[in-house]
Amino acid sequence: MAARNRRIKSIKIELLTKSREAMLSAVQIFNNPNIQFKSESFIVFSNIAWTYLMHAYYRQNNIEYRYFDQHGQRKRFHKTKRGAYKYWELERCLNDDDCPIDEITKSNLKFLIGLRHEIEHQMTTRIDDYLSARFQSCCLNYNQYIKQLFDTKYAIDKHLSVSLQFSTINEEQADKLREFTDLPKNIATYINDYDDTLTDDLYNDIRYSYRVLYVPKSANRKGQADKVIEFIPANTPEAEGLNKEYVLIKEKEKKKHLPSKIVESIKAKGFAKFGMHQHTLLWKSKDGKNPNNNYGVSVEGAWYWYDNWIKEVEEHCKQNREKYT
Repeated sequence: MAARNRRIKSIKIELLTKSREAMLSAVQIFNNPNIQFKSESFIVFSNIAWTYLMHAYYRQNNIEYRYFDQHGQRKRFHKTKRGAYKYWELERCLNDDDCPIDEITKSNLKFLIGLRHEIEHQMTTRIDDYLSARFQSCCLNYNQYIKQLFDTKYAIDKHLSVSLQFSTINEEQADKLREFTDLPKNIATYINDYDDTLTDDLYNDIRYSYRVLYVPKSANRKGQADKVIEFIPANTPEAEGLNKEYVLIKEKEKKKHLPSKIVESIKAKGFAKFGMHQHTLLWKSKDGKNPNNNYGVSVEGAWYWYDNWIKEVEEHCKQNREKYT
């Protein structure tokens, strides 16, 4: 029994060691200015890091994390062609009833898992700027859970500092980031579809996506601006002022909807006779795709509608209730 416990502990330590190294590698690669394969590498390495972390947790708690079929009192374990056991992948670990991870952190990880499926079989163009907030949450969540589930000595925050930047971001660049204009269509569609399934509270939670408001700051005296980042308490007047500015920016980060999804939602509200044809007639009559009207945006040749367009459609249907019900 003692020998078995030592073996469990030994494998757990090895899993934790490799898990930490995988996450540190993910961050170091993403922060390396000489590497262009950033997001793809981060997604793969962070997936491995979290998988090993969960395996270490299940092993520590004597929870079976290998695939098997139950035959009476016996377990028949699934194996590869070479005879190795098949262990749970990350998504299976997250879906288990004994998983200790909170739902918001799970949503962040499941987003990255789905994104990995989209990018692993084809090359992607630049996606780093669009996804860094979710990567940041992934790192912070990992650091929290490795300390919470095991020990603070395993924390990785002491090994990492803020990465230095060679450029600033202007309003024109920010607009491009919000529009998803140069993302591959499959990636843009995946991000929008996934985000549409989330509640506003979950979407805005820092465990799902860690967004930081950067404000260039000049110093009033020497030594005042030695730190590149200054943290301001949330309940201070300075923070309240910044939050007001952030709300103005956030309003530009509009959710995007495909026409088919809009028609589905309108039908669900009782307007059964409102279909794709009626929707097309409506947006043409209102010049809905005119950029000046700000009803939507074209992404890789596909048109996405904003929330304000949905309100226009709903109002139209209410005014013509007899026609569509």
